[in-house]
Amino acid sequence: MVVAPATHVRQAQALLTDKEREFVRVVAGGAERSDSVAAGLAALADCDAVHVLIHDTARCLAPAELFDRVLAALRGGDEAVVPGLAVTDTIKLVDKAALVTGTPPRASLRAIQTPQGFTRGAITRAHAHGAQATDDAALVEALGLPVRVVPGAASAFKITEPDDLDRAERLVRTDARKGAR
Repeated sequence: MVVAPATHVRQAQALLTDKEREFVRVVAGGAERSDSVAAGLAALADCDAVHVLIHDTARCLAPAELFDRVLAALRGGDEAVVPGLAVTDTIKLVDKAALVTGTPPRASLRAIQTPQGFTRGAITRAHAHGAQATDDAALVEALGLPVRVVPGAASAFKITEPDDLDRAERLVRTDARKGAR
C-alpha cells in the first residue's frame, strides 16, 4: 500500500510496473500524517496482512536491511518495532521561557526512524483512539504496549531542510560512483 497526496495518486500509480500493480495499491492520503496512515490502514480492509510497516518517504535512503530488521523483530513476536540511533548530542528539556528544566541521560535516548512496524491489530487499535502524535509508535505506547527498538541506519535520515537534500544528493552521487567502478 502506498499512500500519496490526492493530487499525486496518478503520478505514483504511473511509476509502478505492470507486475507491481498486481500487489501494490496507491491510495490518497489526508491533510495530516495521521490521516494518511488512517487512509492506508482503511485500504487494507480486504487484505490479509499480519504486519504493517509505516515509512516516511522523507527517509528515502533507508536501506533494505533496515526494513529487514524491523520485520525480523515483528516475526519474532514483537507487536511494535522502530529503528533508532543512539543520540550523540546532549539533550536538554526546556520550558516556555527557554530555561533548562532537565537533562535526560543520553544512554537511554534514541533518535527514532522509519519504517515503523506493527502487528496489524496493534496499529489499528492505536489509530482507532484518534489521538495525534509525531509518530505511530507513540500511539501504540499510549495503549500500554511495548515498543522494541532495533538498530537504525545513519543513511535513513529525514530530508526536511535544504542541507538534508544536499547531503542526500552527495550520498547518492558517491554510491553511483562506487557502483560504476
